[in-house]
Amino acid sequence: MVAVIDKPQAATRGLDAPRQLPLENGDHLTRAEFERRYDAMPDLRKAELIEGIVQMPSPIRIEHQVADGAILFWLGAYVASTPCLQFGGDGSVRLDANNEVQPDALLRIETECGGQSRIAADGFIEGAPELVVEIAGSSASYDLHTKMHVYRRAGVREYIVWRVYDRALDWFVLEEGRFVAQLPDADGVLHSRCFPGLWLPVAAILAGKLAEVLIAVQQGVQSEAHAAFVAQLQGSANPEKV
Repeated sequence: MVAVIDKPQAATRGLDAPRQLPLENGDHLTRAEFERRYDAMPDLRKAELIEGIVQMPSPIRIEHQVADGAILFWLGAYVASTPCLQFGGDGSVRLDANNEVQPDALLRIETECGGQSRIAADGFIEGAPELVVEIAGSSASYDLHTKMHVYRRAGVREYIVWRVYDRALDWFVLEEGRFVAQLPDADGVLHSRCFPGLWLPVAAILAGKLAEVLIAVQQGVQSEAHAAFVAQLQGSANPEKV
C-alpha cells in the first residue's frame, strides 16, 4: 500500500494567493496600488508616483549626498530658532490622487500653526509643504520639468532645485499660479518669502562652505521680519493668547 500524504493546508492557500507585483520604473498605477507595492519592498530606498507613473531614480552619487547634507544643515539651523516648523528629507508626501513624491528636503509649517499640509493618521504628509528642495543633476532633470509642474499645481509656495553638475541653484516662488525665479541680493543671498529670516548665500552653499551658510542663517533669524514671523506662528498656535 502506498501512503498518500496531503500538503499542509497553509501551503495550499499560499499557492493560490495572488503574488504581490514589484514596483517597476514606468508603471502606471493608482496611488493606493503604488503604496501597496512600495510597502512590500522594504529594501527599496526611493520611488515616486508622478502623474500616475512610477519614477525610480538612479543610485545616489556622492555629489548628491553632499548637497543633501548641506541643505538639511541649512534648514535645521533655521528650524532651531523658529517654532512650529518641521523639516526633513526623503519622506513620502501625498500631493493628490496621482502624485506621491519623496523630495530631497522639505520645510513645512505645522497644521496647528496655520500650515497648508497635514499629517495623516498613518504618519504621511498630505498636501503641499510650503517649501520643497530637490537635488538634480542638471537642467535636463525631471525636477525642473514634470515634477516642477506637479509642485506648482499642488500649491508648493517655494521650490528650490540644486543642479549639482551645473553648479547652480534655482529658487522659485509661487506667484499667481506660476513659479517665478528669484534673484539673489547684492551680496549673493537669496531670501525666503514664506519663511522670513531664511537666508541662503548661494556661492557659499555651492562651495560647501557651511560656516558661511550658518552665519547667514544666524543673521536672518535675528532680523525684525523673523521676530514678527515667530510671533505670528505662536499666535496661530495659541489664538486665545493673541
